[in-house]
Amino acid sequence: MGTTVTRVFDILKYNIENFPKQDFVNGKVNSEWKSYSTKDFCTKVDNLSRGLVKLGMAKGSRIAVMSPNRPEWNITDFAIMQLGAYQIPLYPTLAAQDISFIIKNAEVDLIFVADQALYLKVKGVLETLESPIHMYTFDEVEGVSHWTELEQAGAAAPEVDLEQYRQAVTPDDILTLIYTSGTTGTPKGVMLTHNNLVENFKNCAKIFPPGVKRVLSFLPLSHIFERMIVYVYFYTDAAVYYAESMDTIVADIQHVTPHGFSTVPRLLEKVYDKIMEKGKELTGVKRNIFAWSVAVAEQFEFSKGWFYNLKLDIARKLVFQKWQAALGGQIIVIVSGGAALNPRLARIFWAAGMPVFEGYGLTETSPVITVNHFDHTMFGSVGPVIDGVEVKIAEDGEVLTRGHNVMKGYYNRPDLTAETIDAEGWFHTGDIGELVDHKFLKITDRKKEIFKTAGGKYVAPQMLENKFKEALLVEQVMVLGENRKFPAALIVPNFTALRNWAADKGIIYESNQQIIEDPQVLEKFAQVVTESCKEFGKWEQVKRFKLLVKEWTIEGGELTPKLSLKRKIILEKNKDGIEEIYKNAESYKV
Repeated sequence: MGTTVTRVFDILKYNIENFPKQDFVNGKVNSEWKSYSTKDFCTKVDNLSRGLVKLGMAKGSRIAVMSPNRPEWNITDFAIMQLGAYQIPLYPTLAAQDISFIIKNAEVDLIFVADQALYLKVKGVLETLESPIHMYTFDEVEGVSHWTELEQAGAAAPEVDLEQYRQAVTPDDILTLIYTSGTTGTPKGVMLTHNNLVENFKNCAKIFPPGVKRVLSFLPLSHIFERMIVYVYFYTDAAVYYAESMDTIVADIQHVTPHGFSTVPRLLEKVYDKIMEKGKELTGVKRNIFAWSVAVAEQFEFSKGWFYNLKLDIARKLVFQKWQAALGGQIIVIVSGGAALNPRLARIFWAAGMPVFEGYGLTETSPVITVNHFDHTMFGSVGPVIDGVEVKIAEDGEVLTRGHNVMKGYYNRPDLTAETIDAEGWFHTGDIGELVDHKFLKITDRKKEIFKTAGGKYVAPQMLENKFKEALLVEQVMVLGENRKFPAALIVPNFTALRNWAADKGIIYESNQQIIEDPQVLEKFAQVVTESCKEFGKWEQVKRFKLLVKEWTIEGGELTPKLSLKRKIILEKNKDGIEEIYKNAESYKV
């Protein structure tokens, strides 16, 4: 009888019984790929577990991992969890004060870090805490303990009975503490159990397409979205390849030729923007065919009839085959989450033969609540609920969910837990939404982000922002206007597209700063704003805007790790510019 997966680490035994492979997990360091077979991976995990036991780690110990995606992340993850210890992921981009807070709050016993830069970053924090916590690195760093020292110590300790530790772990035991601050506030430790994750990845695996054998991973494993998806891969016979970095992703896709990957909408937008830029460079018949094909794709539905399907087949052969080749040529599925995907973009990718499964969830829900998938997709929605999960809409429009996916609670914060999980077990997501046809969930905004103008009218900024981002010239945008007479917008242009547009118009482009002050550019953006707002109510219309020269980043503190806007920080950093908007000084009036 085969292994039944009830705890996350059971996946390894399940995998080796059902589909062992030579390229189970693969990482790329300094342009060289390194592969771990399922057998090698399991051996390293067990040896590392024994090494951790020799160091005094046991059930309930707290072990942090701070690293970009690489096989060692997974090895340490499984080695920690099968002891019943808590795995605590730390984003590599975390600020020192957040690292300090998490180490203290979670009572961390030991930390694995990727490289010298992260070692020095964490070492500086530990010195301020006067903490004796030991660190191990994944890269060789002079004078610092390497993770393989623990692995080798474990290999030399066969007397450590790991089965005894595994058997002591129950499905309801805590697997991981994930600290999330969202867009505001002090980090909160989300307690997720083995059962939370096991039920989530099993029910996602049911709707995962067959034939996905090779996948590329580049979203951070520190976030529960990518981590759960990787567990799905391990459970469904897919080999995982980690991109070396976002800079090498094009080359890595061509090398791996993946059947699938998970992403956030911003990256799909960038892929689309690059393709459209190339399309604009075409001339004559080729340009016309390109434009016709995109127009066909924008009309994509699942039951359009034979004539539409004929046109789509032609468009795929003439144009979309090349789009597929740009993503390796073998895509079966792309999974998108973390933010709203533009429905127009979703249609185009489906039409191009690269289906996008758009889903929705939060760290607190392990994460998946709903997901669009084959035969069950509605563009503009985030899909139907997965098995074992319920959704209902509260009277004020808030999305509530209940089921196997809901966290155990916030670590050491029963007050916050009680605020978000009610007496009937419903988790309050903080998102506003609606159920279309009693089945498809549509998210319209974050409850906390909806603002009221001075005239008492409510504005949902995300809806406007998603529309703005359809424009090729817009890279990033934030709509604001709390207690103001009208909504306004901060816009970061897509400077590559803007440079090309300026060249077509004969406008001299000396610098990004110079170009955003050019009257013709301001006039063009005024047209973009007007066009983007035309379907919205009069009170929602963005009346003025300001172009910004610097892109918002995770490192700059304006974005969360899943690329959501940290609105309070953006407002604070641009307060002078915002005052100018409302004083009618250097802002541009639409």
